[in-house]
Amino acid sequence: MKKNKRIGLLTILCAVQFFCFAQNNNKPKATLNHIAHYVVNLKTSGEFYMNIIGLDSIPEPFHDGKHIWLSVGYKSHLHLIQGAREPAATVKNSHICFTVESVEAFIKVLDKNKIEYENWAGDKMTVTKRVDGVKQIYFKDPDGYWVEINDAKD
Repeated sequence: MKKNKRIGLLTILCAVQFFCFAQNNNKPKATLNHIAHYVVNLKTSGEFYMNIIGLDSIPEPFHDGKHIWLSVGYKSHLHLIQGAREPAATVKNSHICFTVESVEAFIKVLDKNKIEYENWAGDKMTVTKRVDGVKQIYFKDPDGYWVEINDAKD
């Protein structure tokens, strides 16, 4: 009887593991790898994201002078690709967002570099304070892509 109980228990455990495995395989989990921006001037855009936003460049495989890869987090990149004929025409709802320790300290960098920012409503040189207390600002990169900076803690 003990042997049958063990076999029954093992059968149930195997069935549960198979069910869990099958469930996970039906819903593969994706992670962000990269975001690509097609840019007019690679040097200008690269300097903007490295010197203003503070991103670090990482090796890119092409070595053709038409790509800059920047780290935006663990195994996540921003790829800048030379070749756009004109700046992007985007709406604020379509943006890339970076979190900083202090929005006020970041604004000093924008001011020093004469980069205008606005709140969500479009009021110039004004900060949005969300209902959860997070401060955020918006501005465009050299190619017209919207960038949000916030101080979210999580």
